[in-house]
Amino acid sequence: MTSGDARCGESSDETKSVLVVDDDGGQRQGTSSHGSTSSEASKPLLSVRTLLAVLAVCFIYFAQLVSLVGAGAQGQTIAGHFHDTQRVSWFSAPITILTVVLGPIVSQAADYWGRKPFLVLLTLLGAVGSVIVARATSMGMAIAGFCVIGTSFGVQPLLHTVTSEVLPRRWRAHGQAANMVSNGLGSITGLLVGGALNRTGDPFGNGFRYYFYMGTGWYLLAAILCAAAYNPPATDRQREFRGRPRSTRERLRKLDWVGYFLLAAGLVLFCVGLSWSQAPYPWSDPHVSATFAVGLTLALALVVYETWFKKDGMFHHGLFTSNRNFPIVLFCVFAEGVAFFAANTYYAFQVSVLYEKDALLVGTRYSIMLISSMLGATLTGVYCAITRKVRWVTVLAFAIFVAFFICMATTDRHTNTPVWGYPVLLGFALGMTLTSLITVGQLSTPPDLIAVASGLIISVRSLGGSIGIAIYNALFQDQMKHLSESIAQAVRGAGLNIHEGSIPDLVASLRGYDSADALGGTIPGVTAEVIKEGRISLQETHVLAFRHIWIAGGCFVALATIVSAFLFDPEREFNMDVDASVEKGKSRSNEE
Repeated sequence: MTSGDARCGESSDETKSVLVVDDDGGQRQGTSSHGSTSSEASKPLLSVRTLLAVLAVCFIYFAQLVSLVGAGAQGQTIAGHFHDTQRVSWFSAPITILTVVLGPIVSQAADYWGRKPFLVLLTLLGAVGSVIVARATSMGMAIAGFCVIGTSFGVQPLLHTVTSEVLPRRWRAHGQAANMVSNGLGSITGLLVGGALNRTGDPFGNGFRYYFYMGTGWYLLAAILCAAAYNPPATDRQREFRGRPRSTRERLRKLDWVGYFLLAAGLVLFCVGLSWSQAPYPWSDPHVSATFAVGLTLALALVVYETWFKKDGMFHHGLFTSNRNFPIVLFCVFAEGVAFFAANTYYAFQVSVLYEKDALLVGTRYSIMLISSMLGATLTGVYCAITRKVRWVTVLAFAIFVAFFICMATTDRHTNTPVWGYPVLLGFALGMTLTSLITVGQLSTPPDLIAVASGLIISVRSLGGSIGIAIYNALFQDQMKHLSESIAQAVRGAGLNIHEGSIPDLVASLRGYDSADALGGTIPGVTAEVIKEGRISLQETHVLAFRHIWIAGGCFVALATIVSAFLFDPEREFNMDVDASVEKGKSRSNEE
């Protein structure tokens, strides 16, 4: 096995030779997991059983995205309902943090206990969390509900694993495109249904409760479908422990508990420190500086531990010794995560503040992105399957990402019409990057590490999202702290007078989108002219805050555009091998 452009497997006339990675990180040559010859068949064995397995995991993805969109699009409504807008980022943050933390754990454990138990049980926890949010009586209870929902995202790496390992390698891009289509359909459903339930914009209504009751139903249906339709074969590591005494204890010892702790503690403290910055503490306050420093220290300890002390942990060394593709994929997917969560959290927010008051129209705009992402993913899947190339389509995808952020950074109060079209760029970039990156990442790693590889890819993407959300929240709050000053200057600049003590009440009412009649009737000295100037200043302050976010996100994808050019195309791995066929008694390797 050579470095650089080395492939994970080499074909021969009789057998399929692959790189097998032992638990201690060592490598050895072995035969294909199916041990069959290329002459057995020229076409893969696919039936309703395989298609149902793919459908089952795609339906889980659908349910997850309904919840994730709800955390973002319904977040402002829930925060307004409980009069706590400063903690709105903690609806999406638990989901991304738990995806990062649980992804590697579930991915490794699934090799020892099987995929199905985790897929079904954690999906059921998503239903439980949705019920908690729907019945929330306080901001804390709502955040707790999203934390429980976040546990269901721990199986997200397995969704990408299953759609790849039950299909021929040549068709893996199709499987990842199917994931993206289910991703888009779930998001569109969440946006449109959520927009219809909250169309009046009344934060004191029960629209968000009905929304998460709907989310409960999707999770339950997904769990039932997976339990009935997906019956995978035992993994190699499952077979190793069958019939052995104390096997459960031995399996638990195989997991990377020290790494899990360092990752979870470091990430949570890092994100909490950033989220407290300017909301409400300055950087000099120990709440921010000490928390951030401890989180960063634990993150560095994780790097040291995984590099020099744990070869077969969640950063399994076998993933990084074959070729350069996998490290590049991790960097690029991190940048994509940072970029995606900027759009997921702030695009609809900007539209609702500057251009639309109808929640359904806000959801419709974002749905344009999702439709484009499904189209981009499908076209990329077809392209990769036909050409067996992933490099330049990935570069193009990140270049489109950069174009989207440049366009959004130039927006202001008067760019209503162009903002209808910019989501097309975002959608194509999102669909193309995830399809190509996950495909090349899985094809560039040893077959027996596909779950661990997928877990690391998804976790690193969510790590980017978690860090991105914290950074964006700090940037946004730093700009919004000048709101009172900006409104006061705008009012005085227009030659209007208002009592100094009335400004805080005016700011609070404007941020709560109270009506003009309500403003004028409750705050002394407030007139229609004051309200008009105040609302303009409110929007201009938001424009600057959003611009900082778009610039920050654009910097990450610009760097990823350059880095992705160093990928190589693993053309020989685009073959017809099936790594984990669900066809009973028909699991085999098929070489073109």
